[in-house]
Amino acid sequence: MIREVAVIQAIEADHLEVSTDLKTGCGGCAQQSTCGAGIISKAFSDRRATFRVARPEGSFAVGETVELLMPEQALTQASLLIYGIPLLALLGMAVIAQSIFGWTEGVSIVAALIAFASSFVALKRWYQMRDLQVTQLLEVRQLH
Repeated sequence: MIREVAVIQAIEADHLEVSTDLKTGCGGCAQQSTCGAGIISKAFSDRRATFRVARPEGSFAVGETVELLMPEQALTQASLLIYGIPLLALLGMAVIAQSIFGWTEGVSIVAALIAFASSFVALKRWYQMRDLQVTQLLEVRQLH
């Protein structure tokens, strides 16, 4: 399970609105002052995400700290889709444009980039159409 600590911002009948810090880079490395990721993470260190999660049984209070749990398998599957499909679209269109259509190299590159960008749009719409939100995969646990 992947664990993250969040703070309850609002309470509704069937949902909790929680917020958590967004981590943009590593924080435990000794090279943080010279590493690009460490420098970027310092520049964006005050970002927070706020979203709704299903309210479990129990009593909650605004400002209470809760733990959010998500199965690792769900994150792995989403990562494979989000990273794999655009790469397959890019490479697939390049191969199809060159070998099947016989387009010139410049046109093939442009077509591959269009397929790459289109795959992101298609994935976003597919996730919205399925109404699969990360919040549906989260389990809320009270910290005592």
